[in-house]
Amino acid sequence: MKIKNLFSVSAFCFLALSCSSSDDITQPSSDPNSTVSTTEAMYFPPSNSDVWETKSLSALNWHQDKVQDLLTYLETKHSKSFMILQNGRIVMENYFSGHTSTTPWYWASAGKTLTSTVTGIAEQEGFININNKVSTYIGTGWTSAPLAKENLITCRNLLTMTSGLDDSLGDDVSPANLQYKADAGTRWAYHNVYVKLQDVVAAATGQTWSQYFNTKLRDKIGMTGNWIQSGDNSVYWSTTRSMARFGLMALNNGNWNGTQIINSNYFQSATNTSQSINLAYGYLWWLNGKTSYHMPQTQFQFNGKLIPSAPDDMFCALGKNDQKIYVVPSKKLVIIRMGDAADNVNLALSDFDDVLWQKINAVIN
Repeated sequence: MKIKNLFSVSAFCFLALSCSSSDDITQPSSDPNSTVSTTEAMYFPPSNSDVWETKSLSALNWHQDKVQDLLTYLETKHSKSFMILQNGRIVMENYFSGHTSTTPWYWASAGKTLTSTVTGIAEQEGFININNKVSTYIGTGWTSAPLAKENLITCRNLLTMTSGLDDSLGDDVSPANLQYKADAGTRWAYHNVYVKLQDVVAAATGQTWSQYFNTKLRDKIGMTGNWIQSGDNSVYWSTTRSMARFGLMALNNGNWNGTQIINSNYFQSATNTSQSINLAYGYLWWLNGKTSYHMPQTQFQFNGKLIPSAPDDMFCALGKNDQKIYVVPSKKLVIIRMGDAADNVNLALSDFDDVLWQKINAVIN
């Protein structure tokens, strides 16, 4: 199938007032006696515009000869789109199988990070406290657990996947399907009950979830897209570039072009280990570089890093059928992959992640 490369290798967009956009490293002054240096500023694309600055692989000393191997692998593994931002600028943007820059696609569970972020915004605006029990906001009886056990479940437990509710009963979050398994905070289990945070935010703010989300996050960073009901799940759909905008905000610790969208302290907590059971999990974000991790639908602890070939400081949003947002602060990278399942259907992590990172490393290192 033909690959459409919009920005695989691109020339620089020099701005008249910019100091330098040729590299993401410190540039020496032209004065040999000067100790002053300039560093390329982080770039943010404007809202309501298709304008997005680009950067060439050669300027980064990346390996052009390894790009085709990466693209071939992506296409073979049923990808719809792939995008790399470095310091906010597009280095690669590729579409496959008829997908385009304007075609929406579903985030699946990668969209959990949107819920995490908006929950944090609601807290910073004083509507909620994540340490409060969920029933403070949506009333009791939202589960079928004994009342004393239900009242142990806080908003933080939903953010960290430690509700203690039975994860074997599917995605239905009606009270009858939310059954007690263990005390909140004592068991990590990947569970769709996190979506109750959307009900919490709606009840506390007096707005619908979509209204609050659009106003406080989507529109502020120039995203497009909508929440669409799919069975028991509300799933976010957007273009690849909108997903990349969210990743860029995440790379900047919740800041968008000088505006702090979400409290930086909350966002730091969201992207670091949130409990002692699954070290590789924050507030609905997955974390690399930890000594062990847990996976959905199992209580087994795996030793080692989540994605061995990826940078240790990477945090990521991972969704069913290999929807990916990789954020690497040390390299100022945001990497997006959308598409169908690379191999077998999976909820989040797959072997595809590690092989994909091997291909990415061949290009960027």
